[in-house]
Amino acid sequence: MNIKIQSFGATEGVTGSCHLIQVGKLKILVDCGMFQGFDENKNYNPFPFDPKKIDYLILTHAHIDHIGRVPKLVRHGFRGKIISTKATKRIARIMLLDSVRVMLEEYKTQYKKALRRGNPEDVKPPIYYEDDVYDAMESFKIELDYHQPFYITDNIKITFFDAGHILGSAFVKFEIKEENQTKTIVFSGDLGLKKRLIIKPIEPLKNADFVYIETTYANRKHKTLEETIEEFKSAILESFENGGNIVIPTFALERSQEILFVLRQMYDEGILPKCRVFLDSPLAISATKIFLQFPQAFNEETQNLIKKGINPFVFPYLEFTQTVEESKKINEIKEGAIILAGSGMCSGGRIKHHLKHNLWRKESSIIFVGYQAKGTLGRQIIDGAKTVKIYNEEIAVKAKIYTINGFSSHADQPVLFDWLKGSLDKLQTVYLIHGEKEVMKAFKDKLKNELNLKSHIVKYGETIYI
Repeated sequence: MNIKIQSFGATEGVTGSCHLIQVGKLKILVDCGMFQGFDENKNYNPFPFDPKKIDYLILTHAHIDHIGRVPKLVRHGFRGKIISTKATKRIARIMLLDSVRVMLEEYKTQYKKALRRGNPEDVKPPIYYEDDVYDAMESFKIELDYHQPFYITDNIKITFFDAGHILGSAFVKFEIKEENQTKTIVFSGDLGLKKRLIIKPIEPLKNADFVYIETTYANRKHKTLEETIEEFKSAILESFENGGNIVIPTFALERSQEILFVLRQMYDEGILPKCRVFLDSPLAISATKIFLQFPQAFNEETQNLIKKGINPFVFPYLEFTQTVEESKKINEIKEGAIILAGSGMCSGGRIKHHLKHNLWRKESSIIFVGYQAKGTLGRQIIDGAKTVKIYNEEIAVKAKIYTINGFSSHADQPVLFDWLKGSLDKLQTVYLIHGEKEVMKAFKDKLKNELNLKSHIVKYGETIYI
């Protein structure tokens, strides 16, 4: 029985995760994510495989670069079964509906501009619509707990383990029997850290023959969680001394909840200056509610707060802004506001409006707390651009810019390294995905030099036989 694997995303790049496994006639897809940054035009390309012939889609977690093309897959004929954790299914629904909203808003804006230019036919429509999301949700047929084995066939067993990345995230282990032997293949999805602010940490890797591993931060070491929290608190307090507002581009899932968690800590400690804190993201508000439905996924500290009747994400200064009108009113405030808004990479959504109103003001601050992919507005700003274009207007970058990477929900090099060492006696080959090319090369060298591990940087569409 031949095992054939091809990757059609997250190859020599961070986004668009999509991996096709063929075992005999059976076809299984692991993730079907959206491309972001410089690669976003790839979302319009047809799938390099027939969606009608995919039997199963396994989702490692609900970040849009891992699930963002699922409705497109369904729109183009996928009628197989989607397998995920319970939390991933719940989060996927709100993430995909938000994805449609963002695409439609962008399409309408660009269409109006093109209409005035006389070439509306040049504007690409969204790759899917709201109905496609609802159709996709109907395909979520199998919900698995961590460690709960599921037999796709008599010879193929899969098991989810806690990846410690975001709520519901998993790495998936395939155990495929061939005659008298079993081959074990692990897809990491995105991996988290050994210590997390809210959720439980990453589980160890055991008994893997082959591993497809993410490498987003495989060339660096994060600061400790304690150092990161102190750095964030210092940035907040320093920013208040300057006057102006504090704008924090945040991913709706995980990062928003972590920032609220720390701001609540600051309030409880009596060190958060009197201010107005806005969670200006309907998606983040919905995600926060879903978090509270899965307390079993939280670490011991967070569970203890809930047992005491404390909501870990809410404090008196906090305001939820659901409507566009409420969001616009925030920009009338000139000082004393902390604004959390998406998208996390500043590529769309309400954050662009808040940057437009604050980026040019030297008394304001922008605090980046998440990864910024190449080609995004956020990446331009942290790379030191003097001006950036927002809604076709040149905006000077004069605000104080902070970059705090330790909040990352991605494993750094030491964690990835130690995770692989957990199966060192059995590992045959490590396949590097979901990272930038130069990062992968550095990690490949380290694996060879320090662990004598064979590794391979996966190319788009190449066929790997296992």
